[in-house]
Amino acid sequence: MKLTFRWYGKGDSIPLDYVRQIPNTYSVVTALYDVAVGEVWSRESIAELKAEVEKHGLKMEVIESVPVHEDIKLGLPTRDRFIQNYCENIRRLGEVGVKCICYNFMPIFDWTRTQLDKRHPDGSTSLVYYGEQLEGKNPLVDDMNLPGWDASYKREELQQLFALYKNVDSEKLWENLKYFLERIIPVAEESGINMAIHPDDPPWDIFGLPRIITNEKNLDRFLSLVDSKANGLTFCTGSLGADKNNDLVAMVDKYAKMGRIHFMHVRNIKVLEKGFEECAHDQTAGSLDILGIMQALYKNDFDGYLRPDHGRMIWGEEGKPGYGLYDRALGASYINGIWETLVRFDKK
Repeated sequence: MKLTFRWYGKGDSIPLDYVRQIPNTYSVVTALYDVAVGEVWSRESIAELKAEVEKHGLKMEVIESVPVHEDIKLGLPTRDRFIQNYCENIRRLGEVGVKCICYNFMPIFDWTRTQLDKRHPDGSTSLVYYGEQLEGKNPLVDDMNLPGWDASYKREELQQLFALYKNVDSEKLWENLKYFLERIIPVAEESGINMAIHPDDPPWDIFGLPRIITNEKNLDRFLSLVDSKANGLTFCTGSLGADKNNDLVAMVDKYAKMGRIHFMHVRNIKVLEKGFEECAHDQTAGSLDILGIMQALYKNDFDGYLRPDHGRMIWGEEGKPGYGLYDRALGASYINGIWETLVRFDKK
């Protein structure tokens, strides 16, 4: 296991010197955040980012993410130019030693929550998704400002995108994903990079938009689209765990054994009837079997990248919701403790 930590570049409120102080942190997980989706990242900007990371005694081996342009997901004629640009970004990141790229294939919107600062009985706050808060809502009419949704879209642009997606059901989205993978995976293989798709978050359709990276059946289908080690998974326990039908321990065991988990996002959630609440990483804090998940990784000699995922805001900290320092550092320490225990008892 290579422990990593998400860092949002020089604009991040958390200094790299603080990240370095988290025991066993091997690499940061970062990206260029000032480049338009679909455009080529400059070699100069990539080199500058890497130099900044390495100056603080860390590595830059995981990029999260190189976003996929909407035209690719829609399967529009313009997609080939954006796929060519994507391939060039893979090559350029490979040139500086990046080993893993995380991305997703969610239509229009990334992760979705209904609140960023739900206050819990202990005084901490966290991200939550309450399905009942979305009932009867229409993003094309209502002023929603949902967390995780791209606020850069104007109402007219959003309406146009939704109109285009009327022609894209789940099967068409699968077809467009296959087209994309068939072109980028050979480039990733040549560049020494593992591509790691992130599950849909949450793992169900949102406002009629299809989501397909959601469960074991669909992960099997995804991996078969291009059967290459370079075509793998970012296994996010919180995203997949939001569906109580997903057996996370069995899934981690299966895909780790196949060598197709390249990146782990480990977090715990409380699964509710119509949603979930993010919580502390600790086993007792939520609904997920974090110990069993870590055991499955260890049993299969997992040597990929892992990061503590979303944390609560605790101890009066203010910052990017889900990405404060304190609770993620606690999560990293919790993960370290589990791993060290597994190593120690395995040697006896």
